[in-house]
Amino acid sequence: MAGFFRTGNLTSRIFDRQCFSPRSGATVNTVRQFYENLVPSYTIYDIECPDYSFRKFTDDGKYLVAFSRNHQDLIVYRPIWLTFSCNKECDSHDLPAKAKRFDSFFKQLYSISLASSNEYICKDFFLYVACHQYGLFATSTAQSNDSGASEGAIHGVPSIEKITFHLVRLEDGAILDEKAFRNDFINLAHSIGAYLYEDLLCIVSLRYQTIHILQIRDSGNLVEVRRIGAFCHEDDELYLHSHGQVAQGSSFLPGIKQRLLSFIFRKTWNEEPDQTLRVQHLKKKFYFHFQDYVDLIIWKVQFLDRHHLFIKFGSVDGGVSRTTDQNLAFFAVYNMETTEIVSLYQNSSEELYSLFETFYDHFHANPQNSLHVNFISSHANNVHALDQLRTIKNKASSTSQFVKKMMSPLPYTCQSQSPSPYFDLSLFRYDEKLISAADRHRHCTEHPIKFISVKQPNVVKFKIKPGSDAGSSDGRAKRISSFLFHPFFPLALSIQQTYMQATVVNVHFRR
Repeated sequence: MAGFFRTGNLTSRIFDRQCFSPRSGATVNTVRQFYENLVPSYTIYDIECPDYSFRKFTDDGKYLVAFSRNHQDLIVYRPIWLTFSCNKECDSHDLPAKAKRFDSFFKQLYSISLASSNEYICKDFFLYVACHQYGLFATSTAQSNDSGASEGAIHGVPSIEKITFHLVRLEDGAILDEKAFRNDFINLAHSIGAYLYEDLLCIVSLRYQTIHILQIRDSGNLVEVRRIGAFCHEDDELYLHSHGQVAQGSSFLPGIKQRLLSFIFRKTWNEEPDQTLRVQHLKKKFYFHFQDYVDLIIWKVQFLDRHHLFIKFGSVDGGVSRTTDQNLAFFAVYNMETTEIVSLYQNSSEELYSLFETFYDHFHANPQNSLHVNFISSHANNVHALDQLRTIKNKASSTSQFVKKMMSPLPYTCQSQSPSPYFDLSLFRYDEKLISAADRHRHCTEHPIKFISVKQPNVVKFKIKPGSDAGSSDGRAKRISSFLFHPFFPLALSIQQTYMQATVVNVHFRR
């Protein structure tokens, strides 16, 4: 009986939902199958819209965040569904001109100035606090590579005169609080230097090698609750002061570095059970590389839960460069309460890769109360994604290089994936070189991007084509595209940017 009605069209799915209950724990996945029939079916090319830099939809779908081209103003929209009326008989195959406007889909709530005259909004940085509908934004002055020496600063890391984080209530645009860092360097690109977990915010100072843990209070205040770097315990500095040792503090290694060296020493010590050979083993494995360990710096940090941090250590050069695949790196799990390093892995560790393959979703640390984010496809929860990963692994010529490449994005950037059901690999197949759930710009193609049904491999459910309908007149021009999918509506924006040309914004929606 159940198989008779599951023919795949929308009517039969609705009838099926009324007659049959999904098995326990499968309700959301069953409902998401409706998206095989509810797909973007119509495109408005080069829609008339303001000249803004559109950032993303919030994960609850309530807001669309944009920035002005001069990187001074924040503009927030609320998505609305297309509505229009015609005085005359409407063309069933086309929309009236008044409907082909940006404000037919989005209502501007407000525009506020975030940056001062010498500061600019970082257009790649945005974190959303869903429980309070707060937005976290960043502004900064220009980066200086010729910064002078400063006590506690890492040589080789550039400096930014001022970096300010702004907490904004997205409902009305009220700026609730600000947190400023001066003469510091925080990697703001793609929100790499910050990680949000529930009401806790982690900000990594690369220049001073300090992890700042802030709590976002219900009142909208940013309160620093912990600082990890030179000291690990809250009373470490007081203890050294009381023993008169802070005056020579420059001779001490930072507290987090001491924890790292202690863990490596104990691990090396326990590797050799023979007492007579243990000293030689320590000389070879620990003391010979001692200076290399001392020179390691913190690159990235993320929350695993409210008590544990996942920290990436590496060289100074790798910390400020964009390509880190070939750099030596270590991953540490740090307990903030006990101030101990729980485990440590090299970036070529097959043990870490095994954990990555099996427990991938834990590396993203999504809050449990999220309605959409917990259903992002991965090789830990989707057999199609797992098959793709294992195919890539089997084709790799070197296991070690493959592991390093897979480990290079860790720790993952916060809120870097779209929860849209159209990226669900159990529903649709698509070319991940051209489009994916990851929040990244892509090289543009002349051909539409096809979304193919998984259950019906020969059926193209819909297509997304960035740029103008007629295509580009200059085939040599470098074109970059980005895609903003609404988390649950059949609605998406494709944005094509071409050097020295106007930005082309297309709206893809179900008509």
